[in-house]
Amino acid sequence: MSVWGISMARRLAWLCIFMCGGAGPALAHSAERGFVLLLPTGLVIAAGVAAVALSFLCLTFVKSDRLASLLSSSCANPLPRLATLPVSIVSAALLLLLLWAGFAGTRDPLENPLPLAIWTLWWVVLVLLHPLMGNLWSWLNPFPALLELTGVLGSRGPRTFFRWPSHLDYAPAFLIFAGFAWFQLVYPGPEDPAVLARAILAYGAATLAAASLFGAETWFAKGDPFAIFFRLLAAVAPFGDGRLRLPGAGLVAIKSLPIMGTAFVLLTLSSVSFDGFANTFFWLALGGINPLDFPGRTAVIALNSLGLAGAFLLLMLLYGLAIAAGWQLAGRPHALSDLMGRFVVSLIPISIAFHFAHYLTDLLVNGQYALASLNDPLDRGWDLLGIGELHATTSFLNTASGALAIYTAQTSAIILGHVAGVVAAHAMVAGLDLDHRRAMLIELPLAVLMVAYTGLGLWTLSTPAIG
Repeated sequence: MSVWGISMARRLAWLCIFMCGGAGPALAHSAERGFVLLLPTGLVIAAGVAAVALSFLCLTFVKSDRLASLLSSSCANPLPRLATLPVSIVSAALLLLLLWAGFAGTRDPLENPLPLAIWTLWWVVLVLLHPLMGNLWSWLNPFPALLELTGVLGSRGPRTFFRWPSHLDYAPAFLIFAGFAWFQLVYPGPEDPAVLARAILAYGAATLAAASLFGAETWFAKGDPFAIFFRLLAAVAPFGDGRLRLPGAGLVAIKSLPIMGTAFVLLTLSSVSFDGFANTFFWLALGGINPLDFPGRTAVIALNSLGLAGAFLLLMLLYGLAIAAGWQLAGRPHALSDLMGRFVVSLIPISIAFHFAHYLTDLLVNGQYALASLNDPLDRGWDLLGIGELHATTSFLNTASGALAIYTAQTSAIILGHVAGVVAAHAMVAGLDLDHRRAMLIELPLAVLMVAYTGLGLWTLSTPAIG
């Protein structure tokens, strides 16, 4: 075939992909993905993997204790603390209004404010603000206000609580987050306003009951998955404990987590990683699904349930092998479980990077719908924000410049997140009292895992997907 014929065949193939991709439901990313596929993504993946590997090689010339000292000495004067209860009261009032809208408002998830507030403003915007601004959830959490209100209404509530069983560790947080991940990623209708409202009510009732039994401070420290998750994310922020610090300094200060705490961190990373992987043509083909004629989430409940669990188990296995290999190479210093609970915190920047990369396009599109829904929450023709009738646009997904800008932001986040993880792990070695050679040996297998995970993340962004 001539060169012209090959070129024409390629153009026709891309035309078919665009036409088929635009025919299915919820494929807002199809045009963006098509532009990305035209890029030399193999070179991007190779460059990203090389950048993370190079960061580890550069750290071989930096002693871990010096890096840890730099991070720990970065704190400046304390910042003023704000009262949390008034903010919690406002947050609780807003949550009740959103639940009302979930039951009484439109059934369209792109017009009802509840799904947009939860899945876009809370699970995307608020999550991404924590590594920048600190533990905002400690103020915005509505349940302390509801607990206070319950204590006021119940004139003589219990003055003592059950002691937290030591064997539970972070087990409740792990199980609740696993259920949350399944509901968000596998259940067919997590955006349905009424279904989401009932799920929030069930979670809220369980939270209030558990906090009343074990004490709010204990429950939000060890049992509530979102309080724990947001607190871990906030350790990356330049604000912590009322002080200014270098970004990531808070990670080094976190004590070694128990085994269920380690599993919890790995679950948060594996779930968002699988969310991106589950949309790829590769994964759907494994389940015998035609990605160009996607039948909907109902058809892949079993497949994605197994995939979600398998992603966690595989990451747990690989992480355990990496830490065990480093422990063996370094001469088995300290307890293996202590090292697993210590180094898992270095994966938090990677989790943040995956979260940003995976939800960026959703944020740019659904953020517009969220603003419009808050302007008219019950679809009554209101104009509460004074913005008139806002029409969401996705035109930036259909241009080469827009797709390139999004892809650049996503790939940059993946690479920087892994580099930050490598740096954090290197600083954490300082507390192990090892010589420089053994310190690098204990880090090496984990660094290899991070390099491989970089390649996976960049491949997921670059490979054909349904949206």
